Amino acid sequence: MAFNVDSGNRKTPEMNVTPLVDVVLVLLIIFMVVTPLLMREFWTHLPKQEKKEVQQSTSKQEPLVMQVLSKDRVFINKTEVPLDQLPEKLKRIFAAKNDHTLFVDIKDDAHYGFAVQAMDRAREGRAVTISLLTKQLKQN
Repeated sequence: MAFNVDSGNRKTPEMNVTPLVDVVLVLLIIFMVVTPLLMREFWTHLPKQEKKEVQQSTSKQEPLVMQVLSKDRVFINKTEVPLDQLPEKLKRIFAAKNDHTLFVDIKDDAHYGFAVQAMDRAREGRAVTISLLTKQLKQN
């Protein structure tokens, strides 16, 4: 702090703001440099849309659907399967099919972590394509 001496020989303090301005400018520069490094980007590669019609097979194979429900339950085509037996069950099913596509229907009240774990186990069961369903399944 600096002091001024006025006519009555009293010293009056004056605040020197130069160090404060220096510190603020240094912090501003640091934040300007660090902020772009904190941004996270998530890249997705979407397949190209093909305009040709898909030929349906004449064998009327039922699509393979895995449902993930609340309370950590997994169903494959309406048959409940424990999570630890899921890869073996899918390996047997895919051995009989040419198409290794698995449709996944995750209910709104299912736990996200469990759903991801179930899809990882399905990948272990030789599911090549895992497609998430966006519309509810029709109940028969």
